[in-house]
Amino acid sequence: MIMIQYYLYLALGLVALGIELWALFDCARRKPAVFERASKRTKGFWLGLTGGAAAVGVLSAVVPSLSLILFQLAAVIAACVYLADVKPAIGTSRGRGSNQGPYGPW
Repeated sequence: MIMIQYYLYLALGLVALGIELWALFDCARRKPAVFERASKRTKGFWLGLTGGAAAVGVLSAVVPSLSLILFQLAAVIAACVYLADVKPAIGTSRGRGSNQGPYGPW
C-alpha cells in the first residue's frame, strides 16, 4: 500500500512539474512590453513566480512526500493562474485602437 501511495505522489508531482515548466517557458519567451500592455504585473514578477513554482515542482518530483503537499499546491496554483489568466491576456494584447480580432483583422 505504501508503494502505491509513493507512485501516486510521484505521478502527481510529475504532472504538476510539467504544468509549472510550461508556465515558466511560456513566460520566458514573452516580451516584457506585452505584460504592461495587458495591464498585468511585470515579466520579472511572473518569471520569479513561475520559476519558484518550477523549483518546488522539481523538489517535489525528486522527493515525493506528503510534507511538501502545501508547497506543491501553491506552486501548481501559481502556474495555473499564469496559464489561465495572464497567458491569454498577453497573447491577445495588440495595443489600443487596433482593429485586430482573435483570428485576424475585422
